[in-house]
Amino acid sequence: MRIVVIGGTGVIGAKVVTRLRAEGHGAVAASPGTGVDSITGAGLDDALTGADAVVDVTNSPAWGDEEARRFFTTSTRNLLDAARRAGVRHHVALTIVGAERLPGSGYLRAKVAQEELIKEGGVPYTIVRATQFFEFIAGIAQSSTVGTEVRIPPARFQPVAADDVAAVLVEVATGPATNQTVQVAGPEVFGFPEIVARELGDDPRTVVADPDAGYFGAELPDDGLIPVPGTARLGATDYATWAAKR
Repeated sequence: MRIVVIGGTGVIGAKVVTRLRAEGHGAVAASPGTGVDSITGAGLDDALTGADAVVDVTNSPAWGDEEARRFFTTSTRNLLDAARRAGVRHHVALTIVGAERLPGSGYLRAKVAQEELIKEGGVPYTIVRATQFFEFIAGIAQSSTVGTEVRIPPARFQPVAADDVAAVLVEVATGPATNQTVQVAGPEVFGFPEIVARELGDDPRTVVADPDAGYFGAELPDDGLIPVPGTARLGATDYATWAAKR
């Protein structure tokens, strides 16, 4: 199969491209750096010509409410338009578990808007919703640091290895479109402050469970970031295994 990965040079995209090629598929890593820009539309028609599927793992470079909405809606409309012109049979997009539960976050509202465009876009699709990646926990800690404290909301957290998300994306992209949403999460549920503290290890900062600490700019309910039990595919990699390999 010829599969175009939009955002194919990023954290997830590069893993998806590598896995697709290892399975013998013709994977194209598309990004502005390779001459394909989903915002301006430059290079999209050429990249999608002859493609069986397109996998969208792009992310907004700016997280402000309006900037994120503009990025995801513009990019998605351009991808869907180009996919229709090229006769692409499967549009796969990576989004976020629980996005609709945090309406106070402009970024997550933008992800919900992306999903709605895909559902109404006229191209057969599968949406893959993932929980937060292990790889980004340290970044969350950094952005949540106030002085010597890391202030984290006391919610449940079910992070997943990026490799496991990439594996699901490859499986979905090489199969038929379902016009449904697939969820993927890690095999363990933690307290959010607990897993951040484990990730920091000997770091001298103190992790504080703070009910007023937000997530993507929104108040975080206890179950805001985890799938409803029994509704998600669980990754094979637990946190300890991932951390040991790192």
